[in-house]
Amino acid sequence: MKLDALARGCGEWLRGTGPDSDIVVSSRIRLARNLAEFPFIRRCTETQRRAIARLVRERVAEVDAWSGTEYVDIQGLGDIDRQLLVERQLISRELSKAEGPRAVVVEPQETFSLMVNEEDHLRLQVMHSGFDLEPAWNKINHLDDLLEERLPFAFHEQLGYLTACPTNVGTGLRVSVMFHLPGLVLSREIDKVFRGLQKMHLAVRGLYGEGSQALGDFYQISNQLTLGKTEEQLIARVAEIVPQLLEYERKARQTLLEHNHKELHDRVSRALGILRTAKTISSEETLLLLSSVRLGINLKLITDIDIATVNRLFLQTQPAHLQKIRGRELDTAERNEERAIFLQKHLPAA
Repeated sequence: MKLDALARGCGEWLRGTGPDSDIVVSSRIRLARNLAEFPFIRRCTETQRRAIARLVRERVAEVDAWSGTEYVDIQGLGDIDRQLLVERQLISRELSKAEGPRAVVVEPQETFSLMVNEEDHLRLQVMHSGFDLEPAWNKINHLDDLLEERLPFAFHEQLGYLTACPTNVGTGLRVSVMFHLPGLVLSREIDKVFRGLQKMHLAVRGLYGEGSQALGDFYQISNQLTLGKTEEQLIARVAEIVPQLLEYERKARQTLLEHNHKELHDRVSRALGILRTAKTISSEETLLLLSSVRLGINLKLITDIDIATVNRLFLQTQPAHLQKIRGRELDTAERNEERAIFLQKHLPAA
């Protein structure tokens, strides 16, 4: 895969065109699968891991529907290229940092990826823009069927699909919805909302999933357990929460607009001003300021920038993307300077 070209584009899931994409950035469904004839990854030898990767590559090549996908050997990539794939959410941080033979199969539009030799032998993932869980499920269910016709999955009649982590046993399904919630953060309602979600056995994570920080007011909501539930039940459980969160965030934004209009307008204007004039800026500050700009666009406080541009900047100002676009490795100070130049180029003053 030409990762230099990848860095200059934007995945379909981040274009901001899906349902309720002012608040819901993406809908993701992931399936964990293991091959019956191999031990779990932590007990696999290097030879067995290589055999798994080779077998998956051969079987994927047999599927006509995947003729346009690319197989990327993660083991053979440098640190920046691996981090680039993490930033695009095509692979996990765990797969990036793991040792031994491992890979990812990527669809050109980036709505689908298949990780090989992560925590489980296979991790299928489908990501759609906005609140779009049902179409995402239909797609991944079809892809899973295509794989299962060609690979013997580890399956138990009573327990379901067998996985390395007990919480994934059963369907192996994880439903995840990424929200942009600056209204709830600014109104200081976010902690109360998340305590309620945790009581409903839903996990709340940051931008890059488990163990990551909530950068730029982005949060991922997902199911915690899979055993004893069907795929449809798990998806329905998460789906019924989304409208409530949408309502809470929209009310919070409207309240800020009505009762704190000057402060909100000042926050948005200052954020855009700094992004347009800074000579050096960190990725963390950039995400925070872009979050305010994104909120300003959705509340019509900014009219000369579109959401797709901001979404792309969220991605392309991350460290690995910036270095791939620049064409060389940069230290922290150089990245901060290049980031400022990049932002000024794409957010010109009116």
